[in-house]
Amino acid sequence: MKKKMQSRSAKGRFQIQEEEPIMLTKSTDPAVRPSTPLAYAQSACDTMIRRYAAADLPPKGHFHYHQGVFLSGVYKTYQLCGNEAYFSYMKDWIDSVFTEDGRIKNDYKHGDLDDIQPGILLFPLLEKTGDEKYRKCIEFVAKQLPDVPLCKCGGLYHKVSLTGQMWLDGLYMAGPFAAEYARKFNHPEWLDFMVKEIFLMRDHTRVPETGLWRHAWDETKTADWCDPETGLAPEYWGRSLGWVPVAVMDVLDQMKPEDAHYDKLRALVKDLLTSLLKYQSADGRWYQVIDKADQPGNWPENSCTCLFVAALSKAVRQKILPESALDAAKKGYEGVIRSLNWEGNDLLIGNVCVGTGVGSYDFYCGRPCSTNDLHGVGAFLLMCTELHSVLAS
Repeated sequence: MKKKMQSRSAKGRFQIQEEEPIMLTKSTDPAVRPSTPLAYAQSACDTMIRRYAAADLPPKGHFHYHQGVFLSGVYKTYQLCGNEAYFSYMKDWIDSVFTEDGRIKNDYKHGDLDDIQPGILLFPLLEKTGDEKYRKCIEFVAKQLPDVPLCKCGGLYHKVSLTGQMWLDGLYMAGPFAAEYARKFNHPEWLDFMVKEIFLMRDHTRVPETGLWRHAWDETKTADWCDPETGLAPEYWGRSLGWVPVAVMDVLDQMKPEDAHYDKLRALVKDLLTSLLKYQSADGRWYQVIDKADQPGNWPENSCTCLFVAALSKAVRQKILPESALDAAKKGYEGVIRSLNWEGNDLLIGNVCVGTGVGSYDFYCGRPCSTNDLHGVGAFLLMCTELHSVLAS
C-alpha cells in the first residue's frame, strides 16, 4: 500500500495524496510504522488496548474524565476506521462502571465536573445498541448537573469543595455532555445554561492584552493562587486552554445556526485560536505555560498541542477559521510526532503534564511528565482524528 501525505491543491487546501508519509517516527523500522494521522490514532488505540483491560483503565475503580477523554478519542477513531474492537472496548468500560439499573457503581464525586465528563460516552452506546440501560445511565449522570454548586455570578464550581472557583477545564468536563443531553432528551435549559457558562468563563478569565484565558478564577478572591484584586490565576496553563475551543465546538455541534448565540460562540472560538497562534513555537508545539516559552524551566507540552491542533483542524473544517490556519495545525502535529517513541509495537506518547491544580509559573513548570497517561493519549486521538477529518474533507 502506498503511503499518504498532505499537499496543496490549486485552491490552497491540503489534500491526501498517494505519495510519501507526512512524518516518520524514530523507529528503526519505519516501514511498519504509521504514516497518516488516522494510522497514528489506531496505533495509540491498539497500544492502550494491549496494556489495559477496559475495566482496568486508570484511575481503576473511578468514573473520571481520564477514562472519558481517552475513550472519546477511541470512539472518534472507531467512527473513522470502523474497527468494532474499539467500540467494544468503550462499551466494556462503561459496562464495568454501571449497574444494570443504570447507576454508577465505581467511585465518583457527585457534583464534581471531572466526574460528569465520561457520561458523553453513553450517547453513542444508546444510539448503536438501543439498550435502554444506557438511557438510565445518562439520566443518572445528568442528575449531577443541578447539584453542582453555583457561584454568585451563576457559573459552576469546578469542584464541590472549591468554593467560588471556576476553572477552564470545566467547560470540557460538563459542557459537551450537558449540550448533547439537552438536545437529545428535550432539556433545552441545559444548553442555554452551558452557553451562559462559556460566556461567563470568558468574561472572567480572558485577558484583553493577549486574548488568552487564565487557568481559573476565584470569585471569593481568597485562594492562595489568585490575584487578590481580580481573582485570576497567575498563568495561562496549556492544557486548560486546550479544553476550551474543543468544548465550545462540541457544544456548537448540538446547536443550529439560527440558535441564539451560535455566531457569537463561533466568534469566541476564532478569537481564542487566533490569539493562540501567536504563541506557537518554532518546533510546532505550544509550551506548558503558553506565553513564556523563552523563560527558564518551561517546556513544550504535548497534550495542549494536541488539543490546539484538534481545535484548529475542526475550526478550519467548520469554516470558523480560514484554510491558512491548517498550516499551524500541521506544524503542531508534526512537532508532536517528532517527539514520539516506540517500545516494540507500542506507541509512547510522552511530554504530557500530569493532572494539576492551579498555581504559579514554577508550580506548572515543575509538574511531572507522564507517558501514555489517559488524558495525554486522549488528546492525541482527538488531534489525529480531527486532522484526518479536515484533510479528507
